[in-house]
Amino acid sequence: MRKILLIGTGGTIACGHSEDGLKPLLTPEQLLSYVQDSKDFCETDTIQLMNLDSTNIEPKHWLAMAACIEAHYDEYDGFVICHGTDTMAFTAAALSYLIQHSPKPIVITGAQHPIDLEDTDARVNLMDSLRFAASEKAHDVCVVFDGKIIAGTRAKKEHSKSYNAFASVNYPYLGMISDGRVLLYFEEPKEMGPVQFYHDMTASVGLVKLVPSMPADILDYVAGRCDAVIIEAFGVGGLPVYEHGSFFDVVHKWTREGKVFVMATQVAREGSNLAVYEVGKKVKEEAGVMEAYDMTLEAVLTKLMWILPQTKDAGQVKRLLGQCINRDILWTRK
Repeated sequence: MRKILLIGTGGTIACGHSEDGLKPLLTPEQLLSYVQDSKDFCETDTIQLMNLDSTNIEPKHWLAMAACIEAHYDEYDGFVICHGTDTMAFTAAALSYLIQHSPKPIVITGAQHPIDLEDTDARVNLMDSLRFAASEKAHDVCVVFDGKIIAGTRAKKEHSKSYNAFASVNYPYLGMISDGRVLLYFEEPKEMGPVQFYHDMTASVGLVKLVPSMPADILDYVAGRCDAVIIEAFGVGGLPVYEHGSFFDVVHKWTREGKVFVMATQVAREGSNLAVYEVGKKVKEEAGVMEAYDMTLEAVLTKLMWILPQTKDAGQVKRLLGQCINRDILWTRK
């Protein structure tokens, strides 16, 4: 029988009522007590790593999760992390960079309602996640939610209340779990090399979402405090040209000083393409702005957090940003 480690980090799935509202209170042992039938297909141990509302998750917590899995990697066949839904996509992406080429599955799940309620998605999600983690075909970092299996770098929360909270963005679902069966839509061979763990991330990555008539010196403020800045632009990407300030001049100044700028898009699907319009082509060719392409915001943010402790050389950052890791990017252009 497969051995699984259930790691508790908090989130709605573990919430109970307090005077100030819902708060993570339940232990992973208590969560496991609601899915007794999982004993039919796996043996599960538990660890309470933290007990946080996922709003409070930050890079130090991702490093703690990766370290926990590394410390117990040889003891178990798979891992399930119970997590809050609000930052689950960020955690799934971050762990995809911190734990690479894993032949064992690392599954992240949670719920829209606490597990002790009669009307909840928590018990199904937890049972499905344990089942997938116990599958011999499962590997790498994935999100399992509402019966869907999503690559860790492609998950995005699209509904704030509904049970079908997560979608796979710019990449197919890997499979589904239905009637107690794991159904993979396509199978990829497991990595033959050893699993690789990383032990550092930086929080020095900023995000600026463009809105019409935004002053360009906002980029000055963020770039002065961060090693890298992601710009969420309109459409396929580009910087606006306003009479009251030049975004291009600000970006060009900071890239010459070694700061990294990456252009993403506010549009949920299909990604960026800075080659289409003058407002995009100029900043890419003349100001050295890099491009997110079809990566999710969660992926490009956490990927930069993983890259920058390794190198701040613009050429190396660009190379690593364009390197496909756990299905995070399908295509790039020169």
